[in-house]
Amino acid sequence: MIHILLCCGGGFSSSALAAKVKKDIQEYHLEDKFEIEFSPFMIAKEKMDRFDIVVCCPHLTYDVKKMVKNANPDKPIYILSPRMYGLIDIRELSTDVLDVLEMYRQTPINPVHFPGEENVMRVTRSVAYRRSSVS
Repeated sequence: MIHILLCCGGGFSSSALAAKVKKDIQEYHLEDKFEIEFSPFMIAKEKMDRFDIVVCCPHLTYDVKKMVKNANPDKPIYILSPRMYGLIDIRELSTDVLDVLEMYRQTPINPVHFPGEENVMRVTRSVAYRRSSVS
């Protein structure tokens, strides 16, 4: 099972989106494959050991880079594009999560991003990277 920690600034949007993803997980019968929780990013470091990946909202780019520089976390951190975050769907999220986990396993550098997506605010896709026209 893959444990996902979804973070935003204060935990407000991530709580709503995590609730949606939990419903999606049940709807698509993925309970044995994925689990998601939410958290404000400022306490993510304390919770990180319980998760396989930390997925962050796009406005946390600066905070993620600061955490990576200061704390060097040993879990992959993936910053979702604005459209992926707003339209979150477990089928698209899980595909990206699996790909990010594999990328991090091969090259453990944070934050993890797909080729050509170094600036997440310029990413316009709302589907998983491998299903987008970018890949």
